[in-house]
Amino acid sequence: MPRTERHPGTGAVFPDRHQNQKMSERAPLPPAALDVLQQFRLIYGTMRQYFREVEERCGLPGSQMWILQEVMRSPGIGISELAARMGVHQSTCSQLVERLQQGKYLEKRRRGDDLRRIGLYPDTAGSKTLQALPGPAAGVLPEALSQLPEAVLETLKINLDQLIGHLPAGNRDYARTPLAEMLDRERDENPSS
Repeated sequence: MPRTERHPGTGAVFPDRHQNQKMSERAPLPPAALDVLQQFRLIYGTMRQYFREVEERCGLPGSQMWILQEVMRSPGIGISELAARMGVHQSTCSQLVERLQQGKYLEKRRRGDDLRRIGLYPDTAGSKTLQALPGPAAGVLPEALSQLPEAVLETLKINLDQLIGHLPAGNRDYARTPLAEMLDRERDENPSS
């Protein structure tokens, strides 16, 4: 069984240094792999640039803008449904909602039809902030994915699953974390980027 090392910050599992030496002796990346790498760079750079523009124009990160947009579309929506729509952990969604509520961008109220349930409603500041959006609140990647035919999405999913299978075992929670949040964390950890 190959030996591994765990990354102290993320908990990701990587092959040990001896295996890394063997990996470094491999041939250079084939042209197709370089092309795909450049495509990932283009996607990442485009998302990063877009979310920076969102924050500059709106004063809020993209993930919070997405929540505001969903609340505007469906006033009274609950946190569980909101988290499901965004494909994020309910706890992550709750934290983002809390920040928006503290900033007076939205409010929580008991829903008239069921007093046990809390619904989210836009506040005036939230409505005004949404008007400054330069494009889709969810970001440019979800927007682009939504425009692809189902067959293309299925093929992409299969191919990405294969790629993910070759990556070191990382934190699976990333799959349920908004892209804008990941980019915000990166910016906070590396202020010069």
